[in-house]
Amino acid sequence: MPGHFEPLPGGGAAVALDEVEISIIRSLAVQLLELIGPGPAESAPDDPLAELFAEGPSEPPSDPVLQRLFPDAYSGPGVEAATPEEAEEQRAHSAEFRRFTENDLRAAKRENALAVIRSLDALTPGGDGAAVLELSPDESQSWLRALNDLRLAIGCRLDVTDEDDTDHLYRLPDEDPRKPMVMAYLWLGGLQETLVTTLMP
Repeated sequence: MPGHFEPLPGGGAAVALDEVEISIIRSLAVQLLELIGPGPAESAPDDPLAELFAEGPSEPPSDPVLQRLFPDAYSGPGVEAATPEEAEEQRAHSAEFRRFTENDLRAAKRENALAVIRSLDALTPGGDGAAVLELSPDESQSWLRALNDLRLAIGCRLDVTDEDDTDHLYRLPDEDPRKPMVMAYLWLGGLQETLVTTLMP
């Protein structure tokens, strides 16, 4: 799918999207919201202080996509424990960090996905079904973070472990059931790259 972000005078970015592209991005953003789940205040709306004092989970999520979106702070590539005691200490630090940060991270990711949905819903396609999306600098940052989350989620489902090694995705035959997801992944990558370029000083 063609289309790339271009800078707006005074900051921000713009991109032309047709009805299919709008529908795809909106659908993916809604799925991301459903995956992230509601916040503490949404799950307990009668208690206005619930989100303020709510602690997050201490264990990593079981879903591999959520593990990619909310990784452990003290583990991963380059973070190796030399002894079982050090490994246990890393797990304890990760659990503590997750308990006090994951709710905020989830809220931020929800807000970014919602910003994408709201801006798409405000579009008025022309007679040819295309519309020009114009984003303020703040909206552009929300879009950039949401596009990154969407690519992480799709990449995880496609078992992409190295963002720089995606040549095999281009070689998938058309009958491969992963092909539509691959096309979305590559297309979103192009959008993300042009948005990054647009926002560079």
